Amino acid sequence: MVDFNFNINSIFPQEVCLVRNDLIPAGYQGEASHASIRQQVATVLNVMGEASARAQGLKNAITSGNKMLNVENQTAYILVDKFGNNGMGSVVGLLKVGMKKLFLLDEVGKHREMVPQCVLDFYVVENRQRSGCGKRLFEFMLRRERIDPRYLAVDRPSPKLVSFFRKHYGLGTTIPQVNYFVIFSGFFKSQLKEEVRPAPKKTRIYMGKLQYV
Repeated sequence: MVDFNFNINSIFPQEVCLVRNDLIPAGYQGEASHASIRQQVATVLNVMGEASARAQGLKNAITSGNKMLNVENQTAYILVDKFGNNGMGSVVGLLKVGMKKLFLLDEVGKHREMVPQCVLDFYVVENRQRSGCGKRLFEFMLRRERIDPRYLAVDRPSPKLVSFFRKHYGLGTTIPQVNYFVIFSGFFKSQLKEEVRPAPKKTRIYMGKLQYV
């Protein structure tokens, strides 16, 4: 768990809270002046983003407070342990998603321009991995975004994340891409079953009466 020198529970009222580019956690009802809260949320995003980058062997963090401020279509989900740090709360996980315009290859190698929901960053602190925290955080995001995991594009997934998709969602077969994103088999299938409607009937006038044929 990651501890901070301020009260995490007062900032993030739920076990999983979402943060967008205003850096005000959803459900926050604290002080009217949001300047200090934004600074503290930015600190959490900075620390967790750097930890995620180290875990993935990346030179630069994908997530930071400043980066969240400069985008409009991304959401960070923060998982906290309400009992950590002597009751002030500890941060356990980070999951960032957002819409991105991508050029993707389908199963037959045809280019498609799409704007899918993407997994941009996903990290659970090392001492809380393999304990269900990642699954709980991810499931919260799926419910909130109302999306099936097979329709997600994943940015530079680590081997652990690929294994996570295979274990929990049965997604193991990928469709090769020329960029850093990974998509799984079934990504291009219709997300909504088309409603089958009967063809409209033709009409005619017969002996002065309207008939359907």
